[in-house]
Amino acid sequence: MPSFVGPIKINSVGSGAVVQMGDCLYIAPKVATKTQAGSGGFNTGDFIMTNNAISFTNAFDPDVSDQNVAANN
Repeated sequence: MPSFVGPIKINSVGSGAVVQMGDCLYIAPKVATKTQAGSGGFNTGDFIMTNNAISFTNAFDPDVSDQNVAANN
């Protein structure tokens, strides 16, 4: 479906990143990673102010694999 997109700011694109604008039939990621961060850890923008009194991140993950991308080569 066509649409109008406002201003876009992309600071950096990593080696496994996907930037998609517009219609798309198929996106196949080549890399799957997992990252844990506390409250306010991934805020992006020009003027950031975070106020976090106490923040705990539970990084316990009992399963072996979360997302299999081996067939997307």
